[in-house]
Amino acid sequence: MAQPRGACTWKPHICEQLKLRDRLQRHGFEEIVHQYNRLLEKSDLQAVLSERYQADKYEVARGHEATAAGGDAPALQQEMADMRIRHQEELTELHKKRGELAQTVIELNNLIQQKDKEIQSNEAKMQEYQQQMANLEGDCRDLNNCLQDLERANQTLKDEYDALQITFSALEEKLRKTTEDNQELVSRWMAEKAQEANRLNAENEKDSRRRQAKLQKELADAAKEPLPVDPDDDIEVLPEDSGKSGGEQPHGRALGRTPSKKSSQMPPGGLLDSISNIFGRRGANSLSASPENSEAPSGACVEVRVPSTALHVFEAHDGEVNAVRFSPGSRVLATGGMDRRVKLWEVASGRCEPKGALTGSNAGITSIEFDSAGSYLLAASNDFASRIWTLEDYRLRHTLTGHSGKVLSARFLLDNARIVSGSYDRTLKLWDLRSKVCMKTVFTGSSCNDIVCTEQCVMSGHFDKKVRFWDIRAESSVRELELLGRVTSLDLNHDRTELLTCSRDDLLKIVDLRTNAVRQTLSAEGFKCGADWTRVTFSPDGNFVAGGSADGALYVWNVLTGKVDRTLDRNHK
Repeated sequence: MAQPRGACTWKPHICEQLKLRDRLQRHGFEEIVHQYNRLLEKSDLQAVLSERYQADKYEVARGHEATAAGGDAPALQQEMADMRIRHQEELTELHKKRGELAQTVIELNNLIQQKDKEIQSNEAKMQEYQQQMANLEGDCRDLNNCLQDLERANQTLKDEYDALQITFSALEEKLRKTTEDNQELVSRWMAEKAQEANRLNAENEKDSRRRQAKLQKELADAAKEPLPVDPDDDIEVLPEDSGKSGGEQPHGRALGRTPSKKSSQMPPGGLLDSISNIFGRRGANSLSASPENSEAPSGACVEVRVPSTALHVFEAHDGEVNAVRFSPGSRVLATGGMDRRVKLWEVASGRCEPKGALTGSNAGITSIEFDSAGSYLLAASNDFASRIWTLEDYRLRHTLTGHSGKVLSARFLLDNARIVSGSYDRTLKLWDLRSKVCMKTVFTGSSCNDIVCTEQCVMSGHFDKKVRFWDIRAESSVRELELLGRVTSLDLNHDRTELLTCSRDDLLKIVDLRTNAVRQTLSAEGFKCGADWTRVTFSPDGNFVAGGSADGALYVWNVLTGKVDRTLDRNHK
């Protein structure tokens, strides 16, 4: 039967260790063994000499006896004396060597004891080293186990990394394909929009030509008929109705007569020339101009009266109303709400009559802006886009997409050919309406809540409590103004020298743009800025400031005194 494997390993190991110890320790005892062997040889020699001397003694004794019998006594005695002296010297020499050997033995014994101590010390050290070796072997085993665990963990992480890399590559490829598909869809959508716009333009041109032909026919018919006209009659032109809801009045009724005592006959040619001159003067303007085009720009007013009561309360939208804006001249009111519509209201006799609705937005409206001529309306919405409509035919002209977040504000620049939009994605974009492209994108670092513009400067209010001033020709802010709360609204006075700000710390500040310093701070007990889109505005003459509070009240401050002039709190909830 085969022995266990352990029995085959420890015996050779013990033999090797004994041989090693024999080689290490034998060197110290070799001199002792050599001296001991010499002592044994000398002892054997002394024993041999003693036996020989004993034999010589007996022989000498027998020789004396024989000599005594022979009669040669003196010579024998002399020989015996010499032999005794020689033996005595040899004995002395032997005793001397014996003492030396004894001393050597003592020294060797001491050396043996010293070596024994060294052996014991070495054995103790060997045990200590063996213990350390055992500990190190245990540590080495632990480290090997830890290394194996780390290798397994590293392999697992490597496998996971490879899997994630494969997944990332697949997602990146999917993103690339999705981006290509999106670009293709956007291109197709833009092409379809362009085709639709071309169709609508063609239809509108046809309709315009039909109306113009009808108008010319009516004018020709009216010119052929002789009409009795008093020479003192006053000829006036009534404003043409361009609304879609009411329909067109015949232009033959555009002439009014004032009764007079004198009556005479006007030649048909004079009447036709008068009508032609009137419509010729009107035709000098743009064909796309609406009645709002003839409105006076909203500059400084001679006198501003603070309202005290609500003239008209009406339901404007299905949901919240986020933005309101009067056209230049205040004849048309535009409102935008969460129902994705911009509604136009005609202001007449203290009431707002529905005039039309602008559709096309896919989310709630956040801000509204008229151009300086009142021909176009710009609206920002929560669907990451801004849109422009023409007010004459309520057509959607441009859709400006490119932001990755809600567009919270959009403004016309003073040339009406460019637009600045600010978004929740912390960017400002400058758009060119002629090329319909984004000319510049500026990263602001914070969500933009409102924008106002001057000739070369754009001012933006942000979530990080800062008002930033931008030169539209550069991509970095010219300067910054930090307030105590998140900026919700900005507005400029009529001469664009003062900036009005509203922030979530319930304070309104008027900033002098000529000195870049806060000129006045307005506050009121009970006034609370309840949302990041709370708006404030200057009056047309810049002497009053109005702002809505979270409690539904409208506060009006007098800029000259810095105090609340009036609080309108009866209609909003």
